[in-house]
Amino acid sequence: MNENLFASFITPTMMGLPIVMAIIMFPSILFPSSERLINNRLHSFQHWLIKLIIKQMMLIHTPKGRTWALMIVSLIMFIGSTNLLGLLPHTFTPTTQLSMNLSMAIPLWAGAVILGFRHKLKNSLAHFLPQGTPISLIPMLIIIETISLFIQPMALAVRLTANITAGHLLMHLIGGATLVLMDISPPTATITFIILLLLTVLEFAVALIQAYVFTLLVSLYLHDNT
Repeated sequence: MNENLFASFITPTMMGLPIVMAIIMFPSILFPSSERLINNRLHSFQHWLIKLIIKQMMLIHTPKGRTWALMIVSLIMFIGSTNLLGLLPHTFTPTTQLSMNLSMAIPLWAGAVILGFRHKLKNSLAHFLPQGTPISLIPMLIIIETISLFIQPMALAVRLTANITAGHLLMHLIGGATLVLMDISPPTATITFIILLLLTVLEFAVALIQAYVFTLLVSLYLHDNT
């Protein structure tokens, strides 16, 4: 069991070629566009969900920031669907890879920061030095604020990676323990199985919450720079 503990986090291959790109593109199939005049329940629910996300995320933004609405909606739906698909047995979760999460976090963070320096240069520079700072603390505060600015994309990626990975590892460990205890102590195995079911429900919630938190923080970074 211990030897295969991290097997689900290895990038899958087919005929020696990585298929991670096909896995990343798969969630887009779950949200097809409708050409009918009257939508079915699935499309109606999809449209309602998109409107709700736009309303919640874009409420605090200026008209310039609202131009990112399509990006924000696509991001939360992609991360949420990818996290949920990763809970299926024998599947690969791309969001457990720090490299992929960094590839999402860094461009979005850099785009928001560049937008702020382009349109709100004074306000963006003011974040590095709070008003009323003693002269002796100015160099230290500038260094601290600069470091905190560059840590933001790393924090986004590490938070998502750690939460999804920890949940998958815990489910793997409890599932393996349940299989071992079935022959040794059936009552104990029943208890661990109930714990596994509760943990699975919790992981469904964590998958959606982490998608919301990632997107919300990107939205807040955008709000600070527009």
